[in-house]
Amino acid sequence: MRVNFNRGRPECTFRLVAALLLCLFMRQPVSAGIALDRIVAVVNDDVIMQSELDDRLRTVKNQLSEQGTPLPPGPILERQVLDRLILTKLQVQEAQHSGIRVDDETLNRTISNIAAQNQLSLEKFREVLESDGYSYEKFREDIRSEILVSRLQQRQVDNRVTVTEREIENYLATQEHQGEDEAEYLLRHILIAVPETASSSDIEATTKLAEKVLVDLRAGADFASMAATYSKGPQALEGGNLGWRKASQVPTLFADVVAHMQKGDVSDLIRNAGGFHIVKLEEVRDSEKHVITQTHVRHILIKSDELTTEDDAQARLEQVRLRIVGGADFAELARGNSNDTVSAAEGGDLGWMSPGDLVGDFEEVMNSLAPGEISQPFHTDYGWHIAQVLDRRQHDNSQELKRSQAREAIRRRKLDEARENWLREMRDEAYVEYRLES
Repeated sequence: MRVNFNRGRPECTFRLVAALLLCLFMRQPVSAGIALDRIVAVVNDDVIMQSELDDRLRTVKNQLSEQGTPLPPGPILERQVLDRLILTKLQVQEAQHSGIRVDDETLNRTISNIAAQNQLSLEKFREVLESDGYSYEKFREDIRSEILVSRLQQRQVDNRVTVTEREIENYLATQEHQGEDEAEYLLRHILIAVPETASSSDIEATTKLAEKVLVDLRAGADFASMAATYSKGPQALEGGNLGWRKASQVPTLFADVVAHMQKGDVSDLIRNAGGFHIVKLEEVRDSEKHVITQTHVRHILIKSDELTTEDDAQARLEQVRLRIVGGADFAELARGNSNDTVSAAEGGDLGWMSPGDLVGDFEEVMNSLAPGEISQPFHTDYGWHIAQVLDRRQHDNSQELKRSQAREAIRRRKLDEARENWLREMRDEAYVEYRLES
């Protein structure tokens, strides 16, 4: 069974969940019996136990194996995973101190969505977890932590990142000038981090490590494995994979470097306050023209309320539809009956709709209609509708898509940089004591 987390709109990224369920469906126990637990790290006024680290190590190892990434040496992978656990613990602490809470209703709904997306009932999902040795209660708390972290990042970082129309115009102009508006890059990244409070000897040691990593990469070492071993970047345990990005989506620090690289190239060391960066250009591709089917549609909406039941609304629309089929003017009836006041003023006309513009239930009915056809009454979250398709056309959406992608690219770049700085500051200000060797 392949686990899918793309459907729906979950409140968090669920990287932990995806890795955990990978273990479950591969039928590899997540939590074996541990004879003696111990503290492996102190994080402010909290601790991380060996059992937590062992559980997460198992999921990460399966994740790396599924990706085909060679595993780093045991102690190095253990430290990488522990560092990620520490960052998660710090964010959960900050979320709790900020008064962010996740109520049981939200948690239950999220877990039910995860189960449904994997075609399991909640009861069956719980059975799978527990049959593989993973406590359902611990799973619930892990998901609660994921949601807490997501909400904290939204409040502290994401909501403060804005993109202006001027930035979009400048971005598009730069792409056009450079002739790179269609180019996309598949990138991997390694960060050899330098702490803000590093001494001169620390910096010297980090510099030597970065130089050694670069030499090994150019001698043929696997980039993904080296990222999992040495990188402190957020994608380290994904082999440093940054995914496909247009030029404007590449972090500002190495955007100019990437623009002059060829497929397979590994960059020189790129230095900033956070440390030494190394980038590999895996692939380059050109985007194609984006043609979509647009539908010109109009509708009449009747909502239920204190005086109008759902059955009344449906029956009323059935009568309106019969009048239209009998020759009455759709636009006039929309003006006199529709509860969608904006479109009612236009005779119910919604204009040209692109895929995704309307809620799924409405779009499904609309797509089933031939031009000129009037639907039977149907229900969405907004109420009861009848709809008529007026026309369809093939539309080159490339320019609109470019603006949308430009906005998302600029926002993504800003988010990456803002989150990295925010996490580094949080880590530097925290009290962390490692006890792995004790």
